[in-house]
Amino acid sequence: MDKSNHGDRGNSQRSSSGAILKIRLENFMCHSNLEIEFGEWVNFITGQNGSGKSAILTALCVAFGCRAKGTQRASTLKDFIKTGCSDALVHVEMNNGGDDAFKPNVYGDTLVIERRISHSTSSTVLKDSQGRKISNRKEELRELVEHYNIDVENPCVIMSQDKSREFLHSGNDKDKFKATLLQQVDDLLLGVDTKLKAASSLMDELEETIKPVEKEITELLGKIKTMEKFEEIYQQVVLLKKKLAWSWVYDVDRELKEQSEKLVKLRERVPTCQDKIDQKLGEVESLREKLTNKKAQVTCLMDESTAVKREIECLRQSVKTATREKVALEEDHRHKCNNIQKIKDRAVRLERQIKDIDEMTIRSTQAEQSEIEENLSQLKLEVEKAKALLFSLKEEEKMVTEKASVIGKEIALIEDKIRDREKKQRSINTHINDLKKHQTNKVTAFGGDRVITLLRAIERHHRKFKMPPIGPVGAHVTLVNGNKWASAVEQALGNLLNAFIVTNHQDLITLRSCGKEANYNNLKIIIYDFSRPRLVIPRHMVPQTEHPTILSVLNSENHTVLNVLVDVMGVERQVLAESYEVGKTVAFERRLPHLKEVFTIDGYRMFSRGPVQTTLPPRGRRPTRLCASFDDQIKDLEVEASKEQSEIHESRRQKRDAEVNLEDLEPQMRRLKDLKNSVAAETKASPTSSVDELRLEITNSREEIEEKESSLQKLQDCLTEAELKANELKTAYENFIESAKSKVDVFEEAENELKEIETGLQSAETDKNHYEDVMKDKVLPDIKVAEAKHKELQAKRQESNEKASIICPESEITALGPWDGSTPIQLSAEINRINHRLKRESDEYSESIDDLRVTREEKEHKIGRKRKTYKSFREKLKVCKDAVDSRWKKLQRNKYLATRMLTWGFNKRLGKKGISGQIKVSYEDKTLSIEVKMPQDATRSGVRDTRGLSGGERSFSTLGFTLALHDMTEAPVRAMDEFDVFMDAVSRKISLDTLVDFALEKGSQWMFITPHDISMVKSHERIKKQQMAAPRS
Repeated sequence: MDKSNHGDRGNSQRSSSGAILKIRLENFMCHSNLEIEFGEWVNFITGQNGSGKSAILTALCVAFGCRAKGTQRASTLKDFIKTGCSDALVHVEMNNGGDDAFKPNVYGDTLVIERRISHSTSSTVLKDSQGRKISNRKEELRELVEHYNIDVENPCVIMSQDKSREFLHSGNDKDKFKATLLQQVDDLLLGVDTKLKAASSLMDELEETIKPVEKEITELLGKIKTMEKFEEIYQQVVLLKKKLAWSWVYDVDRELKEQSEKLVKLRERVPTCQDKIDQKLGEVESLREKLTNKKAQVTCLMDESTAVKREIECLRQSVKTATREKVALEEDHRHKCNNIQKIKDRAVRLERQIKDIDEMTIRSTQAEQSEIEENLSQLKLEVEKAKALLFSLKEEEKMVTEKASVIGKEIALIEDKIRDREKKQRSINTHINDLKKHQTNKVTAFGGDRVITLLRAIERHHRKFKMPPIGPVGAHVTLVNGNKWASAVEQALGNLLNAFIVTNHQDLITLRSCGKEANYNNLKIIIYDFSRPRLVIPRHMVPQTEHPTILSVLNSENHTVLNVLVDVMGVERQVLAESYEVGKTVAFERRLPHLKEVFTIDGYRMFSRGPVQTTLPPRGRRPTRLCASFDDQIKDLEVEASKEQSEIHESRRQKRDAEVNLEDLEPQMRRLKDLKNSVAAETKASPTSSVDELRLEITNSREEIEEKESSLQKLQDCLTEAELKANELKTAYENFIESAKSKVDVFEEAENELKEIETGLQSAETDKNHYEDVMKDKVLPDIKVAEAKHKELQAKRQESNEKASIICPESEITALGPWDGSTPIQLSAEINRINHRLKRESDEYSESIDDLRVTREEKEHKIGRKRKTYKSFREKLKVCKDAVDSRWKKLQRNKYLATRMLTWGFNKRLGKKGISGQIKVSYEDKTLSIEVKMPQDATRSGVRDTRGLSGGERSFSTLGFTLALHDMTEAPVRAMDEFDVFMDAVSRKISLDTLVDFALEKGSQWMFITPHDISMVKSHERIKKQQMAAPRS
């Protein structure tokens, strides 16, 4: 009891710095919101199994930087988050007062550690006593842990259930050896001793290097004493050297004056060169404006030329039509003339027939009259047959006319078909040319030639950008698995492939100006933070389907491009399907979460917005721009163009055949018309008619002749009009061709002017670039060289002045009288002459006494500084060597003392139950083994290890070993979880009393966690007991 009181008095003045004041858990493991305050000495936490006692120690380990696997309670930190919650918080408050406080000026008396854990990341924040955030660096937390020696992975600091089983019960002797920490000190001292030996060897080498210099100094002293008799001559040399020193200054002054005049002349060249640059720049701007206007004019002329060609074609068709009408009218006129002549001939025949009938009537008898009547009946039958033939001819004429109409319509359809196929062929040829251009430079696939001009503008103005723009986006992405999904991906991304990415609004404005300069006005620009890392999308945030997403088939070496595709287009939620049916199933029937849209290879786009299901049909397909190679597309398009050309030739052949058939039908129609008219005339002129009928028919024929002649006159007028119209159209056609020729000449002239302007612009830009290069490479560098030379001369003048001032003040040279203009070369020659004289007088000594003295002083100064440095190093090495030797001896002595202390402490704890034990430490093998001898084994000479003991005996012996280790280690906080398992009541009572006495004696903050009753623990003002709430069912 006296010993305990003595321990209390000894620890009453201990520093509680590093003790845990409070811990608060939110959504951590089984705790929703738990807050526990700890006492500064001994703390007991009890509760039923599952109440979350061990979670408190796990939270402390996590707060002090332990990894999830190190706690042996989870594989990742996110597993500590309570089920159903999104994050967890561990809040620990530590006492930071006293002499051992950690950065008290920064954190104050209380230090707060907060570790927040989410499903994707975790963060640790250190706060001061006011709750202000101080640091979130792991190095700061590691420094705190090392300062207080709170190694949560050391079982002597935090002993959890799992660590107790692994560290104490596993029987691994090397793990037990680590707790002594002696080997670390041993390794550290060996490393320091090796470094000290290396430093001593280096010092030996350095001291050897100065011995030749010491020998040279001794030789110099002998020479100086011998040459002191030449002092008077040396004084003259000294004076000349002074003059020589200042002659260098005056010589530099002369060069400075010349260089200043040269610099003025060079600077006068800058305005002249700049004026030429501005002049050429004005010419370039003017020519660019002319070029733009001329391009617009050429475009208009090109449109006019196209319109003229269309008008020429229309006039040619009109002339052709008028000619056909004229030929048709001439043919009709000829037919009508023939018909009139036939009617006249028929009238003559009818008159002759009447005359014959009259003569026959006079001569005929009764019998002849009967024969005539019989003939008349037969003629009537022939007339009926003729009428039937006439009807059939009319029907045939109708059929031929309808056939001609059908052929005319067929020709019109064929002409429309030819125009459509020619248009399609032109489109295909345009696509082929574009693909060939893209094949040469893939960037042109995403904006054409404008994007090349834009990239050149960006290169010219690259200094204005904070970060170089990225774009076009399509040039930075490729397809992962061939070209299978190329068309679907391009349909989904659309114009975003042509977009550029900048990092801020100022870069956007700069890029807009570059776009205007490149005539790229509708440029799409996206602002995005380039510093953001590659987005990591959790698996549960993407549609769970076997079909690929657009993000999965794209690849880019630039993570900013992929981030933009994710944030702007949501490509991780856009799914690709091989067919319409598959896409419909994915988009509408499965109802996948996080699904945005479905795109199929054949061009369908499907999505749902609430209950509304939308399917958009394919748009016009075009060659995909994301393909790795355009060769296959070019071949397919060339084959398609060839097919279209074949179809055009086939359609033209069909048109020619139809026109031939139509021309063949026209004679047949005329023949049928003539035959019909002839049959009708013969029918009317039949001799079966009576005389009166014949006379009536003659009258009708004459009327018909008059009518036909009248219509013939009208037809003649139409023919004349048609000829006039055809001639007018032909004349108009020829005149229009003549006028069109002038427009074509104007167009060609405009094209030539455009080429001249382009040539002039190129020449002006070449001249401007030439003058800029002259300014950049010649004028400005020359000025910079001259300025550098001027500065160099000034520095040289300053340096020479300082050197000369060191030799002697300028006043000494001025006192000698005006400067005689001697140059350094002249003075050097004079000095050499005097030195030569000295050489003749003292042949055995080649150097002057001043040189010898200077050399000696330099060597003395140099070697003196080294001597002091080496002496200081030797003294420090000796101190370090003595300290290491002393510590090494202490360590060797402490190794065996520590082993005896550990065994003594171990037996002291075991002796309370009449048990004895032995601890064997092998520093060579780095192992620590425990052997225990039970009272019932007193008659035996052998011992057994802890794995051969019962549960209670092993727990008690393990407790004794643990407390013995605690005597050898220091830490402000210690914790033990379920230390009294497998103990009977007596062992637990002894263990509890032992732990409490040890904790109060040791003085650190202790935390004991047990599921058993602790009512047997004695009450004390330094012992705090807390009961955990029962777990919810």
